[in-house]
Amino acid sequence: MNQEGQVTTERQEHVLLIGLDRVAKRNAFDKAMLNALALAYAELEHDNELRCGVLFAHGEHFTAGLELTQFASSLGRFDYPDGAIDPLGLHGPRLTKPIISAVQGICLTIGIELMLATDIRIAASNARFAQIEIKRGLFPFGGATIRLPHQVGWGNAMRYLLTGDEFNAAEALRIGFVQEVVEPGQQLTRAAELAQVVSAQAPLGVRTTLKSARLAITEGQEAATQQFLPDLQQIMQSEDIKEGIQSFIERRQANFKGR
Repeated sequence: MNQEGQVTTERQEHVLLIGLDRVAKRNAFDKAMLNALALAYAELEHDNELRCGVLFAHGEHFTAGLELTQFASSLGRFDYPDGAIDPLGLHGPRLTKPIISAVQGICLTIGIELMLATDIRIAASNARFAQIEIKRGLFPFGGATIRLPHQVGWGNAMRYLLTGDEFNAAEALRIGFVQEVVEPGQQLTRAAELAQVVSAQAPLGVRTTLKSARLAITEGQEAATQQFLPDLQQIMQSEDIKEGIQSFIERRQANFKGR
């Protein structure tokens, strides 16, 4: 019996935990799970109380990739529900809040590309990665060819994109694909801890940091430099900058409101 995929969401203060849940199929993506994930990203984006997300997976594995039979007629462009946000960050408005991924077990194809669209990545030591589209007559069309060379270097990216070979968590850490490796079962805990740290910072500053860094990558250093002053002027008019200065004077932790 085919289990239709779903996505769980759980709030922990200003953090939204987003869980892939199709355990019986090693969390292979069907249309239902991909659409649910896009809607969870929209929830994170549009709820002003939420400041950071954590993408994780239930069960032993992150994802076995796309269930290709479900996507044969729509490969390369997914038809998300109205108001959803593409979790691959390729089409339509992109998530403007940070998201951290926590990965264990098998992570294939779209799993790697979802990770590349997140901002910080934590892997369990038992994680196994492979971008195997070329073994199926395809090529990576969810962002790996764009982001992996930039994030891990050309040679490291081509080593795995052009062979489809599997690599482990230690190799992922070596090339900079993941930022931390933890014991199996601790990946979600560690990711949630980091998300709490991020969510305690000034939300406007966090989102503008993401915006500036992405602009530098997509449009170049000069474009990002030109945006410094306009963005800074907006932040200087916020309540959060006043709270930040006052907390510094009073030698206490700031209590930011995101406005």
